Amino acid sequence: MRWLAAVEHLRSRGEPGVLVTVTAVRGHAPRDAGAKMVVSATTTWDSIGGGALEAVAIEVAREMISGEVTVPESFTSTLSDKVVPSHGVQCCGGEVTVLLEPLPIRPAVAVFGMGHVGHELARILARHDVDLHLVDTRAERFDDVRMAPLRDADARIHVHSVPLLPEQVLVTLPTGTHVLVMTHDHAEDHAIVDAALRMTEPRLGMVGLIGSSAKWTRMRQRLLADGLSESDVARVVTPIGLPGVGGKDPAVIAVSVAADLLQRMHAAVGPAPAARHGEA
Repeated sequence: MRWLAAVEHLRSRGEPGVLVTVTAVRGHAPRDAGAKMVVSATTTWDSIGGGALEAVAIEVAREMISGEVTVPESFTSTLSDKVVPSHGVQCCGGEVTVLLEPLPIRPAVAVFGMGHVGHELARILARHDVDLHLVDTRAERFDDVRMAPLRDADARIHVHSVPLLPEQVLVTLPTGTHVLVMTHDHAEDHAIVDAALRMTEPRLGMVGLIGSSAKWTRMRQRLLADGLSESDVARVVTPIGLPGVGGKDPAVIAVSVAADLLQRMHAAVGPAPAARHGEA
């Protein structure tokens, strides 16, 4: 897999990585300026020339990943037999500058239920840089007319039209996906929430449920009766949406739910970490 495909691979899986680029070369070096590779916590793709230079780049990149660094870093390496780095001698005689850019993890959201509120919510979330998974058992909910407003989305849209067992989609979602449950069928809602709470991998983010307090009281009792613990059930966020936003129109509810979700996503990420060692 080459570096560009590796970037897409990591992004689709919701895994962190670093794009490593040779930005300047003086004298002789294994690769010219512009050479790239991608580094994840466990794997590398492509090459900036191998040897000590590449080993140092991988080491720095993985330190950035483990430290959750979000700002680019760079270093310059002299490829000379007079310089003995920890990874061995590389005596091409040149000098190479390397830029390391963290690859951001795009948030993922799964909306289970593409009714009136689900479609309005998708229209709002489609304006954000997220992986947006839309799930429904009714194929007609994804017809051309209903999906037309999403054709110019900034989000990456993933349509899951599943005639049976929509909860099976959960295991295909990236780690950290926020799940919003709002189907047309309370039995479907229960099955999805139950499956989400029992999952250990991939680890999900927020599990949100739309509906009344009476609906949640009945579902909560069933979940506990089915063997889930109080701490499991406490993970469910319900009702979803910002309190105080009045109105029952689907577009109003969708605005409230989207605002609540975006607040939670921002709080989960927190402020961007500073560069390591005061580096720019």
